[in-house]
Amino acid sequence: MIPDPYENQAEALGPPLIGALLRVPWEIVNERLLAGLHQRGYDDVIPAHLGVMQYPGPQNMRPSDLADRIGMTRQALNYLLGQMEQRGYLDRVEEDDPRFKRIHLTDRGVALGEAMREIVREVEEEWMEQLGSERYRALRDALTALNDRCSRAEIGSA
Repeated sequence: MIPDPYENQAEALGPPLIGALLRVPWEIVNERLLAGLHQRGYDDVIPAHLGVMQYPGPQNMRPSDLADRIGMTRQALNYLLGQMEQRGYLDRVEEDDPRFKRIHLTDRGVALGEAMREIVREVEEEWMEQLGSERYRALRDALTALNDRCSRAEIGSA
């Protein structure tokens, strides 16, 4: 019998690194977001729309800048923006120069963003109960500090 090279892969690799440790909570948040939005009547939202709406949201951004921020091609983003525009979440408004547009959330889009924050707060409350408030605050503080440092490093390297 030929041994399965993946059978003991986790054991061979050692403990998970930070990326793997962050992946599962991130996936849970996304799953809960989508399910929670559908339960709240936003059943036309698909997983790709979550990327468009991720914090701090697309309000008043140029589509090209948003594409860069979320790591998506401009063509793919414009397709998603078209979907979201048809569904009433946003408008693409021309600036003084008609070659450029900015994204403006409609009332429905603002409500979608508020619903997303409410759902994530629910997840955070559950995690606080599971970890205890002190450990949860320490986790949140550490992630906030890391996020701040990574954001400043990105800005400095641009």
